[in-house]
This record gives sequence, structure tokens and C-alpha cells, in this order.
Amino acid sequence: MLITLFLAIVFCAAITLMLISAVTLIQNEKFLSSAPKEALELLKPRNDEVFYGARAMGWVLMIISILMILGVGVVSIWDGFRSGYSFWRFFVRFVLIFTIYKAYDMIFFDWFLLCKARFFQFYYPEVQPVYNGRKYGYNLKSQLLKLFVIFPAVSALAAWICSIV
Repeated sequence: MLITLFLAIVFCAAITLMLISAVTLIQNEKFLSSAPKEALELLKPRNDEVFYGARAMGWVLMIISILMILGVGVVSIWDGFRSGYSFWRFFVRFVLIFTIYKAYDMIFFDWFLLCKARFFQFYYPEVQPVYNGRKYGYNLKSQLLKLFVIFPAVSALAAWICSIV
């Protein structure tokens, strides 16, 4: 269980690193596709780097975050095999990692960074009218769908694959 909690924390750190590198350093609209349509329409292209080498540093951090996410998957599966996990133990591990991540995403990214700290609006001030007055992010339905349907289904599929191998 401790390994699972550690892996969930690493997963959340990797996603945070990915967000920071995409929003602050790379600043490419392709990474902002999950934003509301109204915000995407207001975005201005960022042709100039924040500082010399910012995009290169952002891509390095993006690659590191992707490797961290892959590492979480590899370690969680390897440790499960090593420990003789059944379908249910794999399922609980995967769903717990996803649930902790989604709770972190909803609380830290959507509520704190977007609505309270206005992190995104600092780097993209042109979208302020879209987010003004919001007490929570913009995609609660999508977040809950992932939390209660998609992530448990993916966890069950991954646990099934791991248990038959």
C-alpha cells in the first residue's frame, strides 16, 4: 500500500511538472486543448519565448514528466508481479493511483491554480473574462466522468491484462 501511495504522489508530481512546462515555458496552444472553447478563442499565439531557451527547457521537463508517468506504470506492474498480485489487488492499486490523481487534479489544478491563484490567467491574461467569477473550474462533468467511469474501467482492463500475463 505504501508503494501505491508513493506512486500516486509521483504521478501527481509528473502531471504538475507537465502542466508547468506546457503553460509557462512551451506556451503552445496545442497543450491547452482541454480549456473551454471560449478561452481557446481568446488565446493569442506566443511566438516569443519567455526567456532564451525556455521552450527547450520546457520540452526537457515535458519529457521528464512523461518518463515519470511511464515509470509509475512500470513500477506498479513490476511490483505487482513480484508480490503475486491478483486481479483485485492490481485493480485497487490502479484505481487508487487514478483516484488520488483525479482528486489532486480537481482540487489543486481546477480549484486552486485556476480559480484562487489565477495561475493560468497570469500567463494568458486575455482569458480572464472567461474565468472571472468562477468558484470552480469549468469541466466538473468531465472530471466526474473520468473519476467514476473511465478510470475504474481502465483500471479494470489493466488489472485484467496484468492478471492473465
